[in-house]
Amino acid sequence: MDPVTIGVIGGSGFYEMDGLTDVTEIQPETPFGAPSDAITLATLAGHRIAFLPRHGRGHRLLPTEVPSRANIAALKSLGVQRILSFSAVGSLCEEMAPRHFVIPDQLIDRTRHRQDTFFGDGIVGHTGFADPFANGLGQILYDALEGLDVTRHKGGTLVCMEGPLFSTRAESELYRSWGAQLINMSALPESKLAREAGIEYGLVCMVTDYDCWHEGHDDVDIQMVIANLIANAGNARALLEIAVPKVVAAPRDQAIAEAAKFAVITAPELRPPEVVERLRGVIDGL
Repeated sequence: MDPVTIGVIGGSGFYEMDGLTDVTEIQPETPFGAPSDAITLATLAGHRIAFLPRHGRGHRLLPTEVPSRANIAALKSLGVQRILSFSAVGSLCEEMAPRHFVIPDQLIDRTRHRQDTFFGDGIVGHTGFADPFANGLGQILYDALEGLDVTRHKGGTLVCMEGPLFSTRAESELYRSWGAQLINMSALPESKLAREAGIEYGLVCMVTDYDCWHEGHDDVDIQMVIANLIANAGNARALLEIAVPKVVAAPRDQAIAEAAKFAVITAPELRPPEVVERLRGVIDGL
């Protein structure tokens, strides 16, 4: 199978893609189980991509139920070096309005029930995560948005909450007091796992609502989210057609590619062989 260097993870409302050619589907198994759904291998804008719907087609998985370790491991096994991830988000600031697109650069973890590392079970590793998103990849995505009929923003802090319920008013105001601009339920543990796997991760946030802090707008509800998801999905597909060739042509971020090269601190002779085998192909340099 030819390597596929670009992975696309579709979020809420973005379960499949039109305009693809040479389409095949695979259902890979990984040491961490099966991914969210079958992975579509296809050609887009002259380049091979792997598309995976985060919540499964038809939206069957809660944010907490998404098998992120299997998703990232499956994409890594295909040769993916960069992930273009899409997510519906709430806005915590006036200027990032519903149907705007945002490329964030920072992240706050408020999740509680998710497996968020490949390490453990006798092998300890620590990977740098000061800049959680690949900044070069983010710049390409932001530049590609210029050609679309959409308001774009670059930079901002995203709070990733557990869900599935939306925020309380107190939580929404707390996150605003921290200086956060966006909130969602799916940037983690994807971005952490991608970093451990040496994969560049760029996140495109598609704003659907103002959470529940904004007195001039209705509180977030699922009908509002779905309506704005539908409007955003077409722009997400158009963005990919512009961005994918530019991403393929860009040099890799070697700091991210080698993020786990020296991450493991467990003495080699003490590493359980079965855990080494499970991590082989996911953690480079093990």
